[in-house]
Amino acid sequence: MGGDLGPAEVVEAVKLVLSDESIDPITLVGDQAVLLPLLSAAGLAGHPKVNVVHASEVITMEDKPLQALKRKKDSSMVRAIDLVKSGEARVTISCGNTGALMAGSTLRLRMMDGVDRPALAAVIPRDGGYFILIDAGANPEAKPEHLVHNAILGANYAKVILGVTAPRVGLITIGTEEGKGNSLITETHEQLKKITSVINYVGPIEGFQVFRDTVDVVVCDGFVGNTLLKTWESMAKFITNLLKQELQANPLRMAGAVLAKGAFNALKSRMNPDRYGGAPLLGVRGNILKAHGSSNRHALASAIRAAAKIIRQDLYEHTARDVARANSLLTPPPPESPVQP
Repeated sequence: MGGDLGPAEVVEAVKLVLSDESIDPITLVGDQAVLLPLLSAAGLAGHPKVNVVHASEVITMEDKPLQALKRKKDSSMVRAIDLVKSGEARVTISCGNTGALMAGSTLRLRMMDGVDRPALAAVIPRDGGYFILIDAGANPEAKPEHLVHNAILGANYAKVILGVTAPRVGLITIGTEEGKGNSLITETHEQLKKITSVINYVGPIEGFQVFRDTVDVVVCDGFVGNTLLKTWESMAKFITNLLKQELQANPLRMAGAVLAKGAFNALKSRMNPDRYGGAPLLGVRGNILKAHGSSNRHALASAIRAAAKIIRQDLYEHTARDVARANSLLTPPPPESPVQP
């Protein structure tokens, strides 16, 4: 109910994916007086795979997250999160207020055992494929243990969404030599080296390596990650607009552009941030997927398909198991009792 394009676009997204047999039943959470006519108009009234849970309130983009969660307990967002908490749903997808979704998920679902802070994961194109950027903005002030958990969360998500068996994990820094970077990076690097039996950690990487075929998971704190994500999105738009301007500069270039239309369409598809529909909030006790507020039906359909992958491959259970293994490797053994004379 809180997305920029309104619930009609969500209903159309549901219609796009229902023909896929791998899609589980979908519950729309919101005002029944709004949703039921939209479902009827889309030809989905009474569809066996579509349910509606009524929620009388909406958390808007202008609402302050914590205040909204306290005052709007019957909001569509809170009700959707509670469906995951009760086990009635396996994944919640929202294109509403990001701060409220992160706060609500953390407060109502709580954190996964052994994880202190949640992290947002984003899928970004690189040379020859895609990589997972984590954290993309959930936790801007991280400690080494938070980055270690980010690495595990990101590696498991890469297995699900990218289909990589042993994703290469890199820690972003200002130099790959030992000791380069601040204390956060150096300490995190030392801890990551101790859990290579859990994740495929390949070491520190620099900024110029991010978009090469170097790693499948780029680990950083939320401040760096959000800056990198927004810089990439801005650069993608800049390159697209620049290319369009140059191709329209004269008739000869325009003729060449027509011949290369297929290549340009493929490039546009690869750089489209809606390709995977959104970013999961990882580390909480349940599966939460954050879609862009401006998501259209195609972006939301992509998010639903990503949610189906998360369910089929049991992302949460595999991640929880790897977190437990890593924490056991990083926990120092108890001191030996002194020998009695």
